[in-house]
Amino acid sequence: MDFSYQIILLAGVLSLLAVLAGFASVRIGTPLLLALIGVGILAGEDGPGGIRFDNFQIGYLIGSLSLAVILFQGGISTTRGMLRGALWPSVTLATLGVAISACVIGLAAVLLLHTSWPQGLLLGAATAPTDAAAVVVLLRFSGVSVPDRVKAALELESGLNDPMSVFLTLALVQWLRTPTHLGLVREAWMFLWQMGGGAAFGLAGGYILLWAFQRLRLRRSTFPLLALGIALTVFGGTELAGASGFLAVYLTGMVIGNYEHPAALPVSRFFETLGWLAQNALFLMLGLLITPHRLLPLLGPALMISAVLVVIARPLAVAVSLTPFRWKARESAFIAWAGLRGGVPIYLTIIPLLQGLAFGRQLFEVVFVVVVVSVAVQGTTVKPVAKLLGLHGNPSTSPPLLEETD
Repeated sequence: MDFSYQIILLAGVLSLLAVLAGFASVRIGTPLLLALIGVGILAGEDGPGGIRFDNFQIGYLIGSLSLAVILFQGGISTTRGMLRGALWPSVTLATLGVAISACVIGLAAVLLLHTSWPQGLLLGAATAPTDAAAVVVLLRFSGVSVPDRVKAALELESGLNDPMSVFLTLALVQWLRTPTHLGLVREAWMFLWQMGGGAAFGLAGGYILLWAFQRLRLRRSTFPLLALGIALTVFGGTELAGASGFLAVYLTGMVIGNYEHPAALPVSRFFETLGWLAQNALFLMLGLLITPHRLLPLLGPALMISAVLVVIARPLAVAVSLTPFRWKARESAFIAWAGLRGGVPIYLTIIPLLQGLAFGRQLFEVVFVVVVVSVAVQGTTVKPVAKLLGLHGNPSTSPPLLEETD
């Protein structure tokens, strides 16, 4: 009984600390992700909290649930205007751009860290995706002033690039475990099913949920619970079918976010709150999983990979992906700089750990440092970079956790 109360007390204290960290991050200009991870580290094994948490299976479960909610909420907030202005550039960034970034980082890992090609590419696949939670918070609450289509491209890319990264990660893990079983035809079919199956399940779930909102006579307070049930069903069922649950749940949210129905307001408000809870849980959990003293021997390699990612891999991926669409050079430059990494790359490195790969723990720790560097360097400088590039648009001025107006 006492153990149960201790867990409840711990959850409450961590939740309060997360809110206070978010408040402080806004006041002093620190990215929220860093503040939340910092709370997790302080509560962890090497911090004053002294909590030893190294159960990566539970971490993967928490990460999956959190990302499902974050992506569903991101889909709800994706408007038709965003799709019209930036859909195909975002799709290209989320597929070709991820592949290019993964290959560049893989080459850097082989040359600089002397890894094997599969190991280097796995590092590249994990660090390639931008993070929906980090990007959305950055764009909507930092007050940065950039054109709407630039914001739309960054938000859509962060919501759509997870399937490509997951596909590459799973394929490379399979290659490392059983090299003889890797075949181009099989992997091509797997990719098509990941994307096509995820899209089909997501759209079907969205229209089923929309029909339920429009036809079922439910109390307004039950609409969000129905939406949560459908979202988790779509995510879990799609993953069990071998397709992309991340893409599916994002598209489910996008469908109900772009049609009129009686549940629009309660569902939107519920998932805005639940999205913050999921984000807090994800980053606190990732902070708890990290043991800082283990990072010291890996700082050199991780900083080299961070530099390659920020200076070479991401700009090259953006330049190649956006060239066919003839975007302005300064817009492409900002998209390259503002593509923050976050919880998704760290979450992806849990997969090799669960598969028993010998270097899985080192991969997890290197990617953690890369994410922290990305957020610390890019996240804190995105506003001056926008000014330096001469970009103008509609700034977002609603800081999270401080005030909200109806």
